[in-house]
Amino acid sequence: MSVKQLLDLHGRVALITGASRGLGLQMADALGEMGAQLVISARKAADLQSAAESLQAKGNRVLAVPADIGKPESAQAVVDAALAEFGQIDILVNNAGATWGAPAEDHPLDAWQKVVDVNLTGLFVLTQAVAKRCMLPRGDGRIINIASVAGLGASPAEVLRAAAYHASKGAVVNLTRALAAEWGAQ
Repeated sequence: MSVKQLLDLHGRVALITGASRGLGLQMADALGEMGAQLVISARKAADLQSAAESLQAKGNRVLAVPADIGKPESAQAVVDAALAEFGQIDILVNNAGATWGAPAEDHPLDAWQKVVDVNLTGLFVLTQAVAKRCMLPRGDGRIINIASVAGLGASPAEVLRAAAYHASKGAVVNLTRALAAEWGAQ
C-alpha cells in the first residue's frame, strides 16, 4: 500500500479552527490535498473567506464558518453548520489560540480569561460537541489538539511573559491525555 493510500481522506470531513492563516490554513490545505472536505473556522470573516477561496481554488470543497471559539455558543453553531453541510465530522483540529504578554504580577484578569476561554474552554466545548454528536456514536474519529512546547515547561522570562498562555497550553496537553484515556477505550 502506498503512503498516499494510507493517508487518503476522501469521504472524510475535517473541521479546523484558527484556519484563516498560518498553521491552521496549512493544516487545512494538507487535509484537503489528501481528499478531506473542509470546514474552516476563525474569528475574522474576511480573512476566513480569503482562506476558503484559496482552498477552493485548489479544488477543495470548503465551508467557512466565522466564529469566536472563545464564546461557548460558537462551538454549537460551528458544529451545526458543519453537520448541515456535510452530515458528519470525522477529524477535528483544535488550532485556534490566543496569547497575552504581561508580567505575571501585572497580568490583567480579563486578559487571562480571554486566553483561557479560547485556548482551553473553547477547545473543550467544541471537542465535547463534536465527540458527542459525531464521533462517540459512530465509535470513530480523530481529534488533534494543537498545544505548544510552552505547555510542557515555562519559557525564560526574557523570552515570553505569558502565564495564561503557558497555563492554558499545559491544560490542553493534559486534557488531551484525559480524553484519549476516556474516549479511546470506547
